Amino acid sequence: MSSVNTAIQLITREQAEQRAAGIATGAATCSPALARGPWDYDLAEALAGVPAYGPGASSADVAPAATPRQGQLPEEYKKASDAELDARIRAAKAALGDKAVILGHFYQRDEVIEYADFVGDSFQLANAALTRPDAEAIIFCGVHFMAETADILSKPDQAVILPNLAAGCSMADMADIDSVTECWEQLEELYGTEPDADGRVPVIPVTYMNSSAALKGFCGEHGGIVCTSSNAATVLEWAFQRGQRVLFFPDQHLGRNTAKAMGVPMEQMPMWNPRKDLGGNDEQALLDSRVILWHGFCSVHKRFNVGQIEKARAEFPGVNVIVHPECPMEVVDAADSAGSTDFIRKAIAAATEPTTFAIGTEINMVNRLAAEYPQHTIFCLDPVICPCSTMYRIHPGYLAWVLEALVNGETLNRITVDDDVAAPARVALERMLAARP
Repeated sequence: MSSVNTAIQLITREQAEQRAAGIATGAATCSPALARGPWDYDLAEALAGVPAYGPGASSADVAPAATPRQGQLPEEYKKASDAELDARIRAAKAALGDKAVILGHFYQRDEVIEYADFVGDSFQLANAALTRPDAEAIIFCGVHFMAETADILSKPDQAVILPNLAAGCSMADMADIDSVTECWEQLEELYGTEPDADGRVPVIPVTYMNSSAALKGFCGEHGGIVCTSSNAATVLEWAFQRGQRVLFFPDQHLGRNTAKAMGVPMEQMPMWNPRKDLGGNDEQALLDSRVILWHGFCSVHKRFNVGQIEKARAEFPGVNVIVHPECPMEVVDAADSAGSTDFIRKAIAAATEPTTFAIGTEINMVNRLAAEYPQHTIFCLDPVICPCSTMYRIHPGYLAWVLEALVNGETLNRITVDDDVAAPARVALERMLAARP
């Protein structure tokens, strides 16, 4: 099976030819711009003076003004052929040896994953970095918040590198420290700060791993915790033991799906819109709440819908539909099961008989699973090829650039978290590590 990038190149070329010939197009991507090099987006943002997430699932999301931008990649890396980049990356890796470790997220393109020493989700990769304490550099082929977490958990003398600084996360950007702090102040004014008769404080902050270091630090400072998609239920149980209710950010869908599965009624899960006073709620709704959901979402998983599931069931009777809990509630309810990327991988690996799987998560991971388990029929619920915009900003050209710089004694694109943020963030992360499902 060809990689997602190869498929995008072929589809884009075929679409152009078909349009020129007046023929209706077949397979589709969500943007023909995906076929271009990410450095084109870097240049466009520099010329416009406005950051953006680039083509793909998050293209319509508005990037905050402070979103990191990537400077121009040197021309030699833009012009290098795939074969030349492959040779340069492998030579640099060999020269660096154990001094560098490359981490690749499940959603990263195949052309980058092939060089990764470890592949996993953000939490698994942060832990993987800890197994290489002698590595001087950790090259994180993921997105910005993941590199921040790796910096928080790694040794002070280890440099964490993000090959393309524009590889952010629109969901993580939907909750910023100023908005969360303002929300917290309004909630404290409403609830007070005194614990109840059982010693539970009025509210506990819980942030998803997909958030900035600043928000992880906020949770550490306010008695809160970080969660992953695999331990969200355990974390909410932890929080309910200590608090009367939870403020959950930034992903509303993970919070809602997890709390609903735990028996929390929908009417006790108000949404907090940071652009409105009291988040757009009346005081009574907030007083009656158990989980206050932030108005954030993942644009990759927002693309999945019930119609896609119905179509899969009609075309493949007996299909096993598995979706990520960042999907909307109605999608999770219509699926056979929902779970983290690791849950999805394990479910497919555990199938002993040939099975048809329809998967609701990022296309790069789905295609990789289809290639890894050819005995099964595995396909993405969304028929339109639309990868994570920001993961796709990392390309072998950027990887070659940062690796060769390391060989020459230069550290590029280092991600650092200030100690005043890292210390409380580490507290929240350690609480998460202790909250095992």
